Amino acid sequence: MERGKRIAFDYGEKRIGVALADADGLVAVPLTTLQNDQSLTEQLFELFADYAPVIIYIGSPKNLSGAGSVSEDKARAFGKFIADEFEIPVHMIDERLSTVSASSQLKSAGKSPSRSRDIIDQIAATNILESALQYEKKRGAYAGQPLNSNS
Repeated sequence: MERGKRIAFDYGEKRIGVALADADGLVAVPLTTLQNDQSLTEQLFELFADYAPVIIYIGSPKNLSGAGSVSEDKARAFGKFIADEFEIPVHMIDERLSTVSASSQLKSAGKSPSRSRDIIDQIAATNILESALQYEKKRGAYAGQPLNSNS
């Protein structure tokens, strides 16, 4: 497993949940929620300058059947933008049910999911990152489908 921080995104049309893993890939934690608006590029520049990730993971929201979706196309376009603009390796991770799982986790903690949308997005990103880290530890390689040749 390559040493270095990893960032995962749970892409949404309004909000993008962000999670961060330490340089040794031991712990994935919720980091922030970005607003998907005209300031997104600036928010990403600041995020990448602050954390200098070695790889980016983006949740790929496939349908339950495994078929592609419009949301998946949008998440893939977001990943391609990051790969091209920031020259950081980007991998897409199957994230079916990550948001549902995040909502359940909040309910278990006694919090209202409808009042905690930013937190749900961050937890979903953390779940995506934890899946990727588990794969990396088992296989010694990055998880998911690469979007660029830098990976």
